[in-house]
Amino acid sequence: MRVEMNGNYVELLMGDITKQQTDAIVNAANGSLLGGGGVDGAIHRVAGGGFLEECKRIRQDTLHGAYLPAGEAVVTSGYHLPAKYVIHTVGPVWKQDEDEEKLLANCYKNALKLAKERGLKSISFPSISTGVYRFPVHLAARVALREIGNFLNQNKFKEVAMVLFSEEDYDVYENTLKNRI
Repeated sequence: MRVEMNGNYVELLMGDITKQQTDAIVNAANGSLLGGGGVDGAIHRVAGGGFLEECKRIRQDTLHGAYLPAGEAVVTSGYHLPAKYVIHTVGPVWKQDEDEEKLLANCYKNALKLAKERGLKSISFPSISTGVYRFPVHLAARVALREIGNFLNQNKFKEVAMVLFSEEDYDVYENTLKNRI
């Protein structure tokens, strides 16, 4: 599904985010930036060793050895990925706390802000926090599409893709997007 917003597009896809040929892909990162499971592990495996070394440098130089906080974002090169850049953001773990929606919204806002600052025109997101972090997909879809819509309505960008892992997730995002228009 592809929808126009202010001369920009939001597109829903099912597939593998490591194969996306957008200017940047977003990594639903572990706060250590050193890899993990799910999307994070897949991106690290495809991107290669130089990618891990850059993540280690960012953790040491920018974060002073600490973890990237939930909702914040940093950018690295894409190395062996088709995307030139990877924007890493740490989603919140679902505990039914009211701050989690705000933190998830910040993941999308901060990733899009970094993309805009770099002059990028296309970006691919996974469904942040809906895997092992257990954020409910229906709520995550509302937050993600609201923040993406707000950004596209205020900026000339080009395209934002949501790359979804399962047909069930795709259906939730599709219904959410249809109800938005």
